[in-house]
Amino acid sequence: MKKNPYLTAGCLLAGLLAAMIVLGFFWTPYDPTAMSAEKFLSPSLRHLMGTDNFGRDIFSRVMEGAGTTLLIAVATVAIGLAGGILIGALTGYFGGLADEILMRLGDVLTAFPSILLALVIISLVGPGKTYNVVLSLGLVFIPSFARVTRTAYAAVREANYVKIAQLMGVPKARILLVHILPNTASTLLPAITIGFNNAVLAEASMSYLGIGVTPPDASLGYMLSEAQGMFTRAPWYALCTGLVIVLLVFGVGLIGEGLQRRSGEVI
Repeated sequence: MKKNPYLTAGCLLAGLLAAMIVLGFFWTPYDPTAMSAEKFLSPSLRHLMGTDNFGRDIFSRVMEGAGTTLLIAVATVAIGLAGGILIGALTGYFGGLADEILMRLGDVLTAFPSILLALVIISLVGPGKTYNVVLSLGLVFIPSFARVTRTAYAAVREANYVKIAQLMGVPKARILLVHILPNTASTLLPAITIGFNNAVLAEASMSYLGIGVTPPDASLGYMLSEAQGMFTRAPWYALCTGLVIVLLVFGVGLIGEGLQRRSGEVI
């Protein structure tokens, strides 16, 4: 813990939030969609985060909404990572004309804000569906993961263990996946944590603007948008929802910082 406090603190904070989110898939203190006459109740032992304008328990809604946000972020990173590793591994290992074309195309895409590209894509596939949000964000994240992977593969393609595997006639697919990919973990893991945080913030922004997750599904971004109209009556709604987003991003960010410091110590 003393050697890498960033990683320890990040794992504890993100772990606590993850436990709350996973618990929300199976149990919540109240029905997140159940309305009651207890409107605009301030936080108390009975309602830890108070209630909203429909008398719904905000803590239960945060547990449900955080689960949706978490699933979208994980799926987004999975799509971006899978496509990025495929493109980055091929271009970083083989190089050549394909490398130049794909990397220049990636430069063009990364020159635009990711949220803007996601808005363009989701306007084409249609807003309001969770899988459309995942698809649009996943496609936007591919160039960044491809660049990181390409750099890692290009740095080790001349290593002795790669040369030996080539001389032994090991298939190129095995060299790419078995010999090189595990040795890029120190580079990819921090990039994954950054990508996760970006996905959480992007989903929250899109849902806040009304083009992401929409009812009956719930997400932290949509809840922030919903809380904006009642900030004077129930400020705890926006504050509690925003706090969960901040803590989640902060915890994962600490993990990323800890991984980067750890890889630096190993090197």
